[in-house]
Amino acid sequence: MRWACILLPQLALDHALRQRDDPQTPLALLSGPANRRVLQALNPAARELGLRPGMALSAAQLLSRDFATADYDLAAVERCQQFLAAWAYRFSSQVSLHYPRALLLEVHSSLALLGPWPRLEQRLRTELDALGYRHRIVLAPNPAAARALANVHASLAVDERELPQAIAQLPINRAGLPGEMVGALTRMGLRQLRQVLELPREGLARRFPPKLLEHLDQLLGHRPLGLDFYLPPDEFSTRIELNFEVASHQALLFPLRRALGDLAAYLACRDGGVQRFSLALEHRSGVATELKVGLLAAERDAGLLFELTRVRLEQLQLPAPVLALALTARDLPAFVPECRELFDPRHQQKQSWEQLRERLRARLGDDALHGLNVHADPRPEHAWCPLPGKALPLADRPRPGWLLHEPQPLREPLARILAGPERIESGWWDGGDLRRDYYLVETRNGQRAWVFRSVGTDEPFQLHGWFA
Repeated sequence: MRWACILLPQLALDHALRQRDDPQTPLALLSGPANRRVLQALNPAARELGLRPGMALSAAQLLSRDFATADYDLAAVERCQQFLAAWAYRFSSQVSLHYPRALLLEVHSSLALLGPWPRLEQRLRTELDALGYRHRIVLAPNPAAARALANVHASLAVDERELPQAIAQLPINRAGLPGEMVGALTRMGLRQLRQVLELPREGLARRFPPKLLEHLDQLLGHRPLGLDFYLPPDEFSTRIELNFEVASHQALLFPLRRALGDLAAYLACRDGGVQRFSLALEHRSGVATELKVGLLAAERDAGLLFELTRVRLEQLQLPAPVLALALTARDLPAFVPECRELFDPRHQQKQSWEQLRERLRARLGDDALHGLNVHADPRPEHAWCPLPGKALPLADRPRPGWLLHEPQPLREPLARILAGPERIESGWWDGGDLRRDYYLVETRNGQRAWVFRSVGTDEPFQLHGWFA
């Protein structure tokens, strides 16, 4: 087995920075009681101001006031770790949250599908960078070794033959041992794990608790580490608190894009899509404004979901400024990707019918777009009826995609007749009797039209529809 450890050293800070439009501005996370606030974590811009972790807020404000603050939210850290576990589930079915601020992935069975480890590692780093999380990634034969090596290496891959040497070079204080054991070993003059491994096991067993030898055996792969594996939930939910009251739709687009990006990452891990979700806009008082988004087919593209939601959001009247938004998705059917040609040189310029349909529904309303269904009436004016949410069926005979509401004289110069005549005599039962000969013609500018004239006459053609 081969285990990858993704260490997230600044998880709380990265989560706070993801909520901000400009993550480069100085930010400090605060902890402690209200009368003694302490700087817990800082981004690089805040460190450039001279601020350091552990500094009192009052002392930091004496150095500079050009930094923002936020609470160190442990609950938010837990939610982030759960979200990242759902993201990692797409790469491995064995994902564990055994260690805090770290993900363990068994990737040996995934390499045959996802490629060799350098390619998979690069993919992991690219997606984590896009999500906004700093990280270290280490590959080792067992999860305990991968986690310990991630303390001192930002990128490393070792096999069974290289593992003992890599473990021996670990500093004692970075090997994952309890603090009291680290202190005792340090007082003995030991600095590296190699020195501990060279000591007799009998002596270590007499002087230290069994936890020491157990941990050493787990690092070397001699003793397995029991893990609980993550299972993704059946629904998605996220909530983003805004830094201030927002009264405009434009200011809501950034947190909306972030929330829908997280939803797309969750759907990718499930290999599914979303068909309905709701967006709750929370206010200081009163009931939250709820925006429901329903799609005719399952989708999971973050850009498309954002575009459809943005159009609907801009049509919404906000009764009060927004303090937070919550996204919930429960209808998560299977996703069937669009079939495309193998060689498609201009796929970026194309738009599928499903995407166009959803964009029109979002812009014009759910009831503005409908399909057509065949009606049992030979007369073209009565042969179709609206059918919401269905595609256009195929007719036995060619029929125009654009049928004029009222026929009108054909004013375009006629080039040739392509087909016809097709005689339609009908409507005697309701007083709308007609007798026409229909033709498929082509005009001089290349357009194809559906025209008719009364039976037995040479009168000018009447235009009834256009072909695409």
